[in-house]
Amino acid sequence: MASIHPDLHERSLRDPEGFWGIAAEAIHWDRRWDKVLDESRAPLCRWFSGGSLNTCYNALDVHIERGRGKQRALIYDSPVTNTVREYTYNELRDLVARFAGALVLQGVSKGDRVVIYMPMVPETVIAMLACARIGAVHSVVFGGFASHELAKRIDDARPKIILSASCGIEVNRTLPYKPLLDAAIDMAEHKPRRCVILQRPQLTASLVEGRDLDWADALANASAVDCVPCEATDPLYVLYTSGTTGVPKGVVRDHGGHAVALKWSMHAIYGIGSGEVMWAAADVGWAVGHSYTVYGPLLKGATTLLYEGKPVGTPDAGAFWRVCEQHGVNVLFTAPTTFRAIRKEDPRGQMVGKYNLARLRTLFLAGERCDPDTLLWAEAVLGVPVIDHWWQTETGWPIAANCVGLGMLPVKPGSPTRAVPGFDVSVVDDDGQKTPTGHVGNVVIRLPLPPGCLPTLWNNDDGFVKSYLTRFPGHYSTSDAGFIDPDGYIFIMGRTDDIINVAGHRLSTGGMEEVISGHPDVAECAVIAAPDPVKGEVPVGFVVLKAGVERDADAITAELVQRVRDDIGALACFRSVAVLHRLPKTRSGKILRGTMKKLAGGIDIAPPATIDDPAILDEVREALRRMGYPREV
Repeated sequence: MASIHPDLHERSLRDPEGFWGIAAEAIHWDRRWDKVLDESRAPLCRWFSGGSLNTCYNALDVHIERGRGKQRALIYDSPVTNTVREYTYNELRDLVARFAGALVLQGVSKGDRVVIYMPMVPETVIAMLACARIGAVHSVVFGGFASHELAKRIDDARPKIILSASCGIEVNRTLPYKPLLDAAIDMAEHKPRRCVILQRPQLTASLVEGRDLDWADALANASAVDCVPCEATDPLYVLYTSGTTGVPKGVVRDHGGHAVALKWSMHAIYGIGSGEVMWAAADVGWAVGHSYTVYGPLLKGATTLLYEGKPVGTPDAGAFWRVCEQHGVNVLFTAPTTFRAIRKEDPRGQMVGKYNLARLRTLFLAGERCDPDTLLWAEAVLGVPVIDHWWQTETGWPIAANCVGLGMLPVKPGSPTRAVPGFDVSVVDDDGQKTPTGHVGNVVIRLPLPPGCLPTLWNNDDGFVKSYLTRFPGHYSTSDAGFIDPDGYIFIMGRTDDIINVAGHRLSTGGMEEVISGHPDVAECAVIAAPDPVKGEVPVGFVVLKAGVERDADAITAELVQRVRDDIGALACFRSVAVLHRLPKTRSGKILRGTMKKLAGGIDIAPPATIDDPAILDEVREALRRMGYPREV
């Protein structure tokens, strides 16, 4: 079918109130809104002011009332515990309503905050939806997050209670959560009234008398409660993202705009219908887990999949394909780093052939920039469309995508395609002037942001304006760099601090990574800017080789230097490459380029709280030392 994407996009910008007013009709409202878009406090704009709804009702109860209570709502697949469990909409609603009742017994009411510090288990999803059911504001913190980082979030959110578990389970180890939680509470100025702890069979946590309560005991006398109406502009949740000052920023998501945008996106972007299976392979501690593991599929009446495992090692590089076959996954959403990990272990994609993936029709990639080589490899081994799309924690849903439900546009590897309806994206120079077509600059979004995006930061309107809306007045600054081609396709080249200035030439480290990742021996790579006394900055590369590569590393790195010289030019001054066993990453799979850049500049910072393995930084330091970094500038 011919794509209606461009026409809908134009209509959404010309008449945003009409466009989103129609989309909002798909949501059940307890009270209809007074105004679709309220700009009375611009640039702090709100959607559907005066309206009242309940997100949990729209995610669970409404489907039951429409006769689909026996349909699967949630599938839990945990290869680390050898557990598979399915929940119908009836079953999930009943569990959520009863746990909401348990929260009420602990004194939680509308507007109270609840911090959720838990692993990828069904109780985490139940807890989130239970908070939404009674109008409490949940703040999910990635399970196993460092105590001092958790303490910062406790002090900012000031939760009435904290929900946690005795442990998380990794591939070869059990990670105790309770000692981390106890240490965080000791550090925090704010003390929660109660902690409710899910005791997992793999490890029993000790409870603090008078403060801690066993999850099962909390449920013992609880009764199911009904949904509480919430204002469309009330906060549904707060999700923290790292701040430049070291203080985490609490991204607020409201009830009304969030429900409207996510439900609209399920069909328009992902092509998912009611009853189909969507698997967003992301931890619920991250934005993707909130939007497309928990809320989006359930708002649509689809089936969502919660996976407690890894793409490799649980047990092998075929883990994802086993899950897709076993549960009939229609749409898979994961990060490019997942496919790099799979490709490293299975370069020819042989594991795919062991499974029947007939129901899988689309793969979506997001969370970091997707190099064309990874996209094309995934497309070749899976034989389905592979769609790169771009969004941020702050937006909560895609800014740019090839919208499957609107009719696909031609794919351009390296681009997340065009702006999604509702987003007015442009590229400007450092003075805020639009750049010529094809020229790299600062990617910005004209205000107002569409529904579903953050309306502010938690208790910090001034910080929201300063962080996002001040540098380019009238626009939201994405802090990403990129360009738009003559067809309106957006190319995101990296964060603005990943644009390297080599002797006055503005070059993209992302562009260099594209060239390097195309080498047949390279599984994944990162390019950073390192200080140089003559040129200001020069690029330095790090690569991880594919499994089974036995060629001389020096020969490979020489070839990589030549590839960049041939494709980008001698002006790139790309001369240094190191081979690593692994790249330093966050637990969500993002490469810590900023940390590597600081190490190259002689700033020996402590490992970020989000790093998956701090020991990797020692290998980076040694590689930099061999290349002559840090050096005097």
